[in-house]
Amino acid sequence: MLPQSTVDTEQVPAPERFDMWLDLVARTASPLRIRTEHAHDFTARAEIVELGPIQVVNYRYPSLEGVRTPRLARESAPEIYTLALTVNGDGAASQAGRSAVLGPEEFIFYDGSRPHGVRHLGDDEGREPARSVVAIIPHAALPLPPDRLAPLLGGRMSGSEGIGALLAQFLLQISRHPEQYHAADTGRLGTVGLDLVSTMLGRHLLAEDSVPTGVRRRALVTQMRAYIQRHLGDATLSPQVVADAHHVSLRTLHRLFEAEEVTVASYIRELRLARCRHDLTDPGLCRHPIQAIGARWGFPDKAHFSRVFRKAHGVGPQAWRVAGLAEEAAREVNPAASTVNPTGAD
Repeated sequence: MLPQSTVDTEQVPAPERFDMWLDLVARTASPLRIRTEHAHDFTARAEIVELGPIQVVNYRYPSLEGVRTPRLARESAPEIYTLALTVNGDGAASQAGRSAVLGPEEFIFYDGSRPHGVRHLGDDEGREPARSVVAIIPHAALPLPPDRLAPLLGGRMSGSEGIGALLAQFLLQISRHPEQYHAADTGRLGTVGLDLVSTMLGRHLLAEDSVPTGVRRRALVTQMRAYIQRHLGDATLSPQVVADAHHVSLRTLHRLFEAEEVTVASYIRELRLARCRHDLTDPGLCRHPIQAIGARWGFPDKAHFSRVFRKAHGVGPQAWRVAGLAEEAAREVNPAASTVNPTGAD
């Protein structure tokens, strides 16, 4: 599991909850002067995931307004950027003479060391809190110099299309399901997050050349991987299809994946086989024909599916299913039962 922590104001008495939240904001982002009609009982929660140099925070809180005054900026100037994705509610932010009104699936970008203002309104009457997912990034972690990023401060960016949509999906997945990843993945995921942030900011600067080549390459590969995962069930998915979808040549595609230590074709095949293995041993799908499972994940020809599966795992899909379902049944009877290896190998 990724390193994480949770702050839930309901863990303390109602009169202490707002102060608890102010302390959290000061520690994780930058001190703000916050106003809210819910100070008497500020029910809020923050789930913080550590990704190397960056933090991803899943916030839920009542409607509020926050101001980082010039005085607060002089007293403490943490060198961090904040990239906030509105998930629920309406918001607004201002910095450096620019301001933006935000709705769901939109980003706001600001510098935590400078004065700024934020407002986020939930549906107080409907008891729907404001929600946001925030990436907190040290200045030094971004490959773009502060003077180049200044035009973006206080500006709105889409989280529903292009690189912005990919970044939004990444942040939401990490913040909501940190248990799906290993602690050893922390550094790699942090790099992916920084690459996506850098590329999105570079696009909005209309100067992608300002983003280092290595960052652009990794961000493009991440985008390609996401595309492949979304289209695994399409039997026509191939390296050429992936290249065409991203407007690069097949040669460029293969060159990009050289650093991944896997070919594009093998990456597609391994992902498809992984989905097939999962479905074959899912008790809820035990009545689904093996051929239907193969076709669902891009293997429409039964004989071809059987050959590919056997070559990869030493047994055919039917034997894998039988062994896997038997293991699942044994686990239900005895949760401590040892794992069954369908191949019978040590």
